[in-house]
Amino acid sequence: MELELGFGTGTQRISVPDKNLMAVLTPNDVKRELTGEAEVRRALEAPIGSPRLREIVKPGEKIAVITSDITRPMPTWKVMPALLDELYAGGVRPEDITLVFALGSHRPQTEAERRHLAGERAFSEIRCVDSDPNDCVHMGVTSRGTPVDIFTPVAKADRRICLGNIEYHYFAGYSGGAKAVMPGVSTRAAIQANHARMVEETSCAGRIEGNNLRADIEEAGAIVGIDFILNAVLDERKEIIKAVAGDVTEAHRAGCAFLDTLYLKKLDSRADIVVVSQGGAPKDLNLYQTQKALDNAKHAVRKGGTVILVGSCREGYGEGVFARWLSEAPDAHSMIRRVKTHFELGGHKAAAIAMVLENAKVVLVSELSDEQARGAFLTPARSAQEALDEALRVYGPDARVLVMPYGGSTLPRVAGA
Repeated sequence: MELELGFGTGTQRISVPDKNLMAVLTPNDVKRELTGEAEVRRALEAPIGSPRLREIVKPGEKIAVITSDITRPMPTWKVMPALLDELYAGGVRPEDITLVFALGSHRPQTEAERRHLAGERAFSEIRCVDSDPNDCVHMGVTSRGTPVDIFTPVAKADRRICLGNIEYHYFAGYSGGAKAVMPGVSTRAAIQANHARMVEETSCAGRIEGNNLRADIEEAGAIVGIDFILNAVLDERKEIIKAVAGDVTEAHRAGCAFLDTLYLKKLDSRADIVVVSQGGAPKDLNLYQTQKALDNAKHAVRKGGTVILVGSCREGYGEGVFARWLSEAPDAHSMIRRVKTHFELGGHKAAAIAMVLENAKVVLVSELSDEQARGAFLTPARSAQEALDEALRVYGPDARVLVMPYGGSTLPRVAGA
C-alpha cells in the first residue's frame, strides 16, 4: 500500500507490502453535521452546563480570552469571530477584551504569528498578547502543592474564557479545558510542580479519572476561576468537526467523549514496526513537540520492536532544558533515573523519549542532522521508506507493520492492556 505521511509543510511517502500491513490508524467514521465556524456558533448557542456567554458577561467587565500558541493546531482565527459576536451581544466593548496566547514554557511569538493565530478581525479589534511567565500574580496553592501563579492580565480579569483544541495528551490525559490556564499562562516553577507527576502510572493518555496530574490542573483552574470554555475537536485535516462550549468540566468531558469516538483505536496485538507521523506542521515544528507522536506509538509497538518517527523538526530540539538533558546524559536510561529524583520541566520530555527506548528502537526521519538525532539517542534515517526497508530486513518477511499518519492525535489501545 502506498501512503503519505505529513512532514512539515510537505509529505513523506512510503510503500508497505500488503502482507505486512496490520492496519493504518486513521480516524474512525463519525457523523458530521456542521463544521468550522458554523459548528462553533452552534456550540455557543447551546452551551453545556452553563448559561450562554452573553448572559454571563456584563458591560464594563474586563475579559481575558486564553488560547493556544503557534505550536498547537487550534484554529483560533476560525473561533474568534463567533466568540466576539457573542461577547458584543452581552454588551462587552472591544477595548475590554484581551486575547492571550498561552505560551506555557514555549518561546515568544512574532507579531506575524500572533496576527495569523488571532485572525485579521480579532487582531484589529482587540488587544492580542503573549503570556509572560515573569509577569504573574500569585493566586494560591493547590492541595498537591502546586503554586497557582497566573499571567497578570488573566489573573486580574473579571471574566476568563478558555479556548483550545481537545486531543490526547501523554500525561494530562487530554488537552483542553483548564489546561489553558495551567500550564498555559503559568510560571515555569508552577508548571514544573504540576508536570513532576508525569512519572505516576496514572498520568497517561486518554485517562482523566484517577489522574492526579490532571486533577491538579483542574484544581488550579478552579482557584483561578474559569467562567466559560470553548474547545474544538479537529479532524485529520485540522477542520473543526465538533465544538463544545460552557462549563469548564462538563463541556470538556463532552469533548473528550467525542474525541474517543474519533481517535481511539482498538488493536488485538502489538506490531513489530510502527511508522508514526505527527501529521505535519505545526505539530512537528521541533523534536520537543514531535515526541507526542512517539509517546502514542509506544502503545502499539511490541517489546523489542521499532518505531519510525517521522517529523520535520525544522526548529531543532525546540526547548533549552530538553536539549541540555540530552547533551548531559551519558545514556538514555540515565534520564529516567534523573527525572525520578530531580524533575525539571523540559527534561521531562527527554525522559519520556528514554522511557520508549527502554522497550523499542526509535528511528527518526527529520530535518535534524545525524549528529542531532543521535544526540537524542535516536537512529537517523534519510527517508521514511529507507527506515521501513531496513526495519523489514531486520524483522523478516512476516514482520507486522502499523502506520499512524496522525500519531499526535491517534491513541492505540491493545486489548487487555
